[in-house]
Amino acid sequence: MTSPQDPHTKLYSHINGQTSDLLDRYAVSELCKGWPVYRDASEWQNYRDLFTAEGAYVWTTWSGPRTVDEFISISKAGKEKDVFIMHRECGTLVELGKDKTRAIGKMKATITHRFKFSPQHRNGTHAASNGSNGTTGTHPHDAAKAEGEYEFDVDCDCRFIFFVEKNASTNNEWKTRYVKLFYEKDKVVTVDGFTAPRFSEAELERIPKGYKYLGAAQARLGYEIDLDLPTASGELWDRMYGEMEKWLDGGKVDLFWEGKQ
Repeated sequence: MTSPQDPHTKLYSHINGQTSDLLDRYAVSELCKGWPVYRDASEWQNYRDLFTAEGAYVWTTWSGPRTVDEFISISKAGKEKDVFIMHRECGTLVELGKDKTRAIGKMKATITHRFKFSPQHRNGTHAASNGSNGTTGTHPHDAAKAEGEYEFDVDCDCRFIFFVEKNASTNNEWKTRYVKLFYEKDKVVTVDGFTAPRFSEAELERIPKGYKYLGAAQARLGYEIDLDLPTASGELWDRMYGEMEKWLDGGKVDLFWEGKQ
């Protein structure tokens, strides 16, 4: 559940305003919507163009913090092994900082990760390299070709938060510096209408509520799950909003929380 308290301490330009404000917010919303459109279709040149030339980072459950170029590389490696992740954009709004050179994009989206397990696929039994570090080996998507394999999805409702800046040296283009998500609610979804796996308490209890089923299923594939991502409430929810306001106010932000909680 989300908190009934407003996490923002101040109001930023987010609706209406001068034409220049509207155009800036629209430009930033385009960047946000580029994630589901370009990454899902493997339009890597367009996807890379959403980000700053240097210093851009993204965070996901299965990757942890990665430079955008690293993220593209491991995404390609995963797709080569039939890792199938899609995104549904559910609405995007943008806040502009006071000096109009920084913005925060807030994109509501559903991450849908398709999994293919055999009935014997339990607690990471078939887990092997997922390609995230460039290694090779028997992948669960290969191992799960045994008799009786089944498919299911895990849907995770999120908010993608884009930390975006305007660069005067590149014709005042808006580019993304960081993307980090609030993982708010997830569920297992059957594909055939009745078949889905069961996850043990041991698999679920270590992963924060909000992405526990997504994380548990990804862990069975051998991924190291980032356990320090913001969810729908709690300490990291508050911390994330604090960093968002620092960004909008022109301050230095710190989103590298892994292992510091």
